[in-house]
Amino acid sequence: MGETIFVGGGGEGYGLPQNLLLKYGNRHGLVAGATGTGKTVTLQVLAEGFSKEGVPVFAADVKGDLSGIAVAGSEGGKLHDAFLKRSQTIGYTLEYGASPVTFWDLYGQQGHPIRATVADMGPLLLSRMLELSEPQEGVLNVAFRMADEEQLPLLDLKDLQALLTFIAEHDNEISARYGLVSTTSVGAIQRRLLVLENEGATEMFGEPALDLMDLMRVDAAGKGMVNILAADKLMNSPRLYATFLLWLLSELFETLPEVGDPDKPKLVFFFDEAHLLFTDAPKALISKVEQVARLIRSKGVGVYFITQNPADVPDVILGQLGNRVQHALRAFTAKDQKDLKLAAETYRPNPRFQIEDAIRDVGTGEAVTSFLEAKGIPGMAERTLVRPPRSQLGPVDAAVRAQLIAASPLGQKYNTPIDRDSAYERLRARADKAAQEASAAEAADARKSEEEKEFARARRYDGTPDAKPASRAPASRRSDSMGEAFAKSFVRQLGTKTGQAVVRGILGSIFGKR
Repeated sequence: MGETIFVGGGGEGYGLPQNLLLKYGNRHGLVAGATGTGKTVTLQVLAEGFSKEGVPVFAADVKGDLSGIAVAGSEGGKLHDAFLKRSQTIGYTLEYGASPVTFWDLYGQQGHPIRATVADMGPLLLSRMLELSEPQEGVLNVAFRMADEEQLPLLDLKDLQALLTFIAEHDNEISARYGLVSTTSVGAIQRRLLVLENEGATEMFGEPALDLMDLMRVDAAGKGMVNILAADKLMNSPRLYATFLLWLLSELFETLPEVGDPDKPKLVFFFDEAHLLFTDAPKALISKVEQVARLIRSKGVGVYFITQNPADVPDVILGQLGNRVQHALRAFTAKDQKDLKLAAETYRPNPRFQIEDAIRDVGTGEAVTSFLEAKGIPGMAERTLVRPPRSQLGPVDAAVRAQLIAASPLGQKYNTPIDRDSAYERLRARADKAAQEASAAEAADARKSEEEKEFARARRYDGTPDAKPASRAPASRRSDSMGEAFAKSFVRQLGTKTGQAVVRGILGSIFGKR
């Protein structure tokens, strides 16, 4: 194994061969360019290169094209002649080969299900996913705080929905304890959760949750596993797509140990359609992305943003992307021309050509590149012919994908969901117990009432004046705690037969344990 990944270069009119140094692979990168200029092929070339050097990769496959990395290219392919000619031009020996691949899918259709718990996602990212307002996000924070304090695990969406029902029924009491909680805000959150369910995101939340170490495997030959997330359907919910990938980055950042500057990355993460992460994003979210991008490299993780225009990435993050491949940008409008100029200014000048002109003029499969050199200094910009991929260009056959998924050892771990005891089940159990105690209390009240009637009849029979009972309710009816009220509403929500009963007592423990 070498110390570099050959990306391209060479040939008449082109500069020196362009290599990405593995020791700087965790310094992040950018692959940009207009639609159809070759970004996906560049991503495939980089993923192949990292995998060959024993570095695991995680990449979202937005169009389905990246799945071809699992199959070796063919000399009989329609692009073979063009690939061979380019290889000769840049001095590259073309040897076809596949990379080890694990397929993932949030919906569990084109790969192993990939899940996270609601608690792991957290209120900030979940608010982003649901597009909540600030007051609504505040209510969500209250729900998470209550779940922690009352030992009600939030694993899937029904756990969160059950807890929100409780909050809506007892907004006054909860507002006195945590600050203003509006039932209107709770209703808005519940409607957004319904939309999320309709988009098919229910499968994303639950267990078994993803073990990050399963993304960082190598095969028997020492090649890094290429983890491909099927994102063609996921792209119909862009907020869900962006938030999930940001959650994954955040989990890597919080979980992995510090490694400093390793000889090669522990994992490389490709974020396609990166502009979705930043579009209309609140400042708190941008700050989180900046923090992760700045610090995660010390965990040995490299992050590569793939987008159409460098201007899609905030400047504070763009400045941290040391390895760059800039495909063609079109400049038909005044804004396009401004973006083109700004993109050119981010490269180290090359006296042999104007970078702005080169970015506008490069053809499909060509790019202006700059990779970090010794001591982490940005390399001089070069016009580069990107090398052909070793694997198949285009999507893998559905039958081949199914075979690879079936042969994966991770199927037994992730394919069957687990629904263990959590907030929904615990609240339901307490409600059922409260209903039983309420029924028993009513039966006791009925017996006592009957005894009093019998006593009154006996007194009248022997001529003794009736002793009028004290005008107060039995102790069991003196109060109706917040927990009792929840038991009534929650049982009605669950549709149990005892839902109409007066449910008392047990759920008062939710606020009674201190």
